Order: sequence, then C-alpha cells, then structure tokens
Amino acid sequence: MKNQATLKATRLNLGDFNSVPIRTFWITSFAFFICFFAWFGIIPFMPDVVRDLGLTPEQKWNSVVLAVAGTIFSRLLIGKLCDKYGPRLCYTWLLILGSIPVVMSGLVTSPMQFYICRLLTGFIGASFVITQVHTSLMFAPNVVGTANATSAGWGNLGGGANRLGMPLLAALVIAVGIAEADAWRYSMVIIGIVCFLTGLLYYFFTKDTPSGNYSDLIARGEKIPKGKKDSVGFFEAAKDYRVWVLFMVYAACFGIELTVYGTMDDYLQNTFGLNRISAGNLVLSFALMNIFARTLGGWFGDRFGKTNGLKGRVWFLAAIIVAEGLMLGLFSMATSLILGIALLIGFSLTVQMAEGATFSVVPFINKKAIGSISGIVGAGGNFGAFLTALFLRYRSAEAEKLALQANELLGEEAAKVAQAAAAASAVSGGYLLIGAMIVVSGIITLIIRFSLEDEKVAKTELEQLTPELIRIED
Repeated sequence: MKNQATLKATRLNLGDFNSVPIRTFWITSFAFFICFFAWFGIIPFMPDVVRDLGLTPEQKWNSVVLAVAGTIFSRLLIGKLCDKYGPRLCYTWLLILGSIPVVMSGLVTSPMQFYICRLLTGFIGASFVITQVHTSLMFAPNVVGTANATSAGWGNLGGGANRLGMPLLAALVIAVGIAEADAWRYSMVIIGIVCFLTGLLYYFFTKDTPSGNYSDLIARGEKIPKGKKDSVGFFEAAKDYRVWVLFMVYAACFGIELTVYGTMDDYLQNTFGLNRISAGNLVLSFALMNIFARTLGGWFGDRFGKTNGLKGRVWFLAAIIVAEGLMLGLFSMATSLILGIALLIGFSLTVQMAEGATFSVVPFINKKAIGSISGIVGAGGNFGAFLTALFLRYRSAEAEKLALQANELLGEEAAKVAQAAAAASAVSGGYLLIGAMIVVSGIITLIIRFSLEDEKVAKTELEQLTPELIRIED
C-alpha cells in the first residue's frame, strides 16, 4: 500500500493502523476536529456570554470578526514553519499554546477580555494548514487529493459538532453540581484542556514523514522531503499568480463556510421562525456533511486529474465553485422552510466539495514549497470569512438601526420584531451578493495554467504508481 520509493501511502486504507501515514491521518484529523470544536465552541453559549458580559449587538459582531481575523496571519506563518521544523512540532505547539486562550475564554469578565481571547483563539485555525501539509507528506499523488480532503472535512466537522457537543458538555457540568449560569465557563475550560492533551498526543504518536521525523532524517544523513530545505522560499512561492487565484478561490468556499457557521443560526431563526435548538441542529447537519462532501471534492479532483491531467483538476474546481455560488444565491431568496433546507443542503454539498477540490490542486502548484503555498491558500479562507463578516456586520447594523428608529414609537416588543426582520433581510441580501461574487471567482479560476513540463511530471508519477496499484488490487 506504499510507494516503495517514498514510503508514501498509495491508498487510503483507514484500517491499517500499523501504517505511519494512516496513523498520522487519524491523529491529524482528530487534532483538526478538536481545534475547530474549540474555535467555535463559544457559539452555542453566545446568549449566555451576551448576558454575562453585557455585550451589545455590535460587540457581538466584533467578536465574530476577531475570531477569524487572527487566523489569517497564523495561517500565513504556519506554512513556512512547517517547511522548516516539520508538521509534528508545529501542531504540538499550536495545540498547547492555543489551549491557553480557549481556557481563558471561560474566565473573562469584560468585553475587552473576550475580544482578546476570541482573537487569540482564532490562531488555532492554522491547524488546517498543518493538516494539509502533513497529509501531503504522507500520501502519493494518486490519492493525495482524497486524503487531504478527507482529513480536512472530518476536521471541519468540529465547527458544527460543537452545536451539540458543547451543550452536552454543559449539561454534564451542571449534573456534577456547577451552577447553570457558570456552565459555559467550565465547558470552555474543559475543551481547552482537551486541546492541550491533544498536543501531547500529536507529539508522541506522529512522525513528520513516513520514514521518520525531520531530526531523525538529518541524523541519518537522509534527504529531507519537500519542505525543510526548499530551494523555493516563501516570497518566491508567493510570486506565482496561481497561488493567489487559489487564495481567492478558498476565500470563496471555506471563507463562506466559516461565515455560515457564525451567522446561520440567527438567520434561520429570524427568517423561518425556528427556535434556537432547531436552528442549531440544522447548522449541525450542515457540518455533518463534511464527513463525505469534502472527500467527494478531493476524489473528483483526483479522478479528473487522472483522466484530464492537471487541467482537469482546475476544470472541476471552477465548475463546483460556480455551483456553490448559485446555491447560496438561491438559498438567500428562499421564503419556504422546505425549499430553504433543500437549497442549504445543496450549498453545503458544493461548498465543501469546492474546499476538497481546491486542495487537490494545491500540492501540484510547487512541490518544493507545499507548506508555504498551503499557508497562503489556507489564509485565503479566513480572509474571505473576515471580509464577509465585516460586510454582513455593516449591513445588519444599518438595517437594525433603521428598524429601531422607525419603530421606536410602537413599543419595545414591536421594535424587537422589526429589528429581527431587518437583520434577516440584510443578511439575505448579503448572501445574494456574496453568491454572485462566488460565481465570478469560479470563472476566474479557469486562468490557472500548468506548463507542459508540470503535466508531464504529474503523468509520469501516476504511471509509475500504476503497476504497484495493480499489484495491490490483485
């Protein structure tokens, strides 16, 4: 099941726990899941946070923006660190240091303290880049897209699983005698401790490459695989226009998924009259599609790559991005709950497939700078989330202000209803405009080109793997 020249896995055989690539795949997927679970773990408790800290609607939106802002910079940095020190050490320290603001989130007493914790907690979003780098080092070209997409998809699941997991954790905390009003605080402390322990797990049970850690390879006098001794540095890799096209593309898919995680609960409640639990369950269902949808995007990328070369991967990516934009635009216009759910499912499927398809292209842009390129493209996702959060924050604030001014004479209850309706309308219009921009991004994707030499190398690598794959099947 491994390419003997590189020891990279040529199949995603999830039951082979003795395999270094497969064991690493499971641990890196779990670590990514925990990071996302902790990153968005506060969302189910926001009504409690608003009450305890006295947050205004504007301050609540500010915390959403800050939570994705920090990740932009950490993702740009972490890719180069992975190239230099290896993914094992980078993930270990990210989890250990990232656990601190997660724990502190449960101890805050003021809006400013909450802002700082949300900003610093966002840094653990860089876990995505390390996961992509690590799986790229562990799996052969014929399956790297599927492996990258699956590990990332299962990790992303944590961003929605906390809608169920964190309230359950709070219920357990209450069951042992903690006051209900403080349950959210203890829950954040507990998940922070889990982050810390996961860092230790990563250090002791993974390796940088199938043949050992970077330090072991150096000690044996062996060549470091693509990454640590790159001839192409971060700034040289950043000169490639294709990197920035993929930066934009990832902003248009993963960035939008992050925005949905942060805004969809309120939108479903305000637009379709759902209660908080029902809206949260729908968002959880959205996240659960990561179990297979992102993998499907990577799988299709690999299949199109096999039949049409590297350009085939780009064609599929462009098509699925356009489909994503159309789904979001149509969802924004839905007034029926049944139609809305159907379109939300379609959007969830396409946005997650687009993420998988993006990282079926990334490993082939420049194999001498996988970490740096993964970092730049990964940062694009959070840059997109940052911009769309600011955009929706502005639209919502303006709409709510006008609604309150127009209804201040009608009583407090009427003003609240008008405010909710205005917020829903503002976000709906925002989703429609964002959907249109996603479609444009999909069309722009088609400008990505690979040289004849790149196509030839990719084809040769695939042909070299084919006899081995045939033996495996036999």
